[in-house]
Amino acid sequence: MPDHRRLSLAAGVLYLLTFVTSIPAAALYVPLLAGGAHPDPSPTATGAVLEIVLAVSCIGTAVVLAPVVRRVSEVAALGFVAARTTEAALILVGVATVLTLSALRVAGAAADDPSAELLVEAHRWAFLLGPGLIPAINALCLAPALYRGRLVPRAIPIVGMIGIPLLLASATATVFGVFEQTSPLAAAAAAPIALWELSLGLWLTFAGFRNTAVDALV
Repeated sequence: MPDHRRLSLAAGVLYLLTFVTSIPAAALYVPLLAGGAHPDPSPTATGAVLEIVLAVSCIGTAVVLAPVVRRVSEVAALGFVAARTTEAALILVGVATVLTLSALRVAGAAADDPSAELLVEAHRWAFLLGPGLIPAINALCLAPALYRGRLVPRAIPIVGMIGIPLLLASATATVFGVFEQTSPLAAAAAAPIALWELSLGLWLTFAGFRNTAVDALV
């Protein structure tokens, strides 16, 4: 197996792993963040482990793609690694807040306790600035490079480039209170970036980079 195929396979699997970990983690946090009845700490701990794996997977996608992407643009490759690392750091900030909140709830803190409310808000902002915003920066670095290098079908990075301004506008609107992070508008704005990452993960896993495109970059 050529080196670039190993790298694309690793990147694809890691991309798919980000979906496998992030979606269940978000669901597991709902009882704690909603502030209802005192939650069992086990789902929160499970979600935290999933998000730690998510953070490592985020960095992994950039590290394994960088050797190929840098042949198209070294700036894009470095930018992608930096953006993915920032996203992972914000994910871990979110993990720290939910684990602290869970500990407070186990200790008997009420949902309306000021410390608990502060931690819920901290998690909300960490999520917005991390998985809610940085994927647009990731796409800004990676999608044009993949498009120019013809490393994957051009329709895939085009979807990513369409999603960049939509996600940036949605995150900005959320910061200014135009709509909530969980609103239908926010979900619609995030859909193209989610589709770009999913389609890229599937393509890299099952097809890999185009051999002729990789050879042309040598």
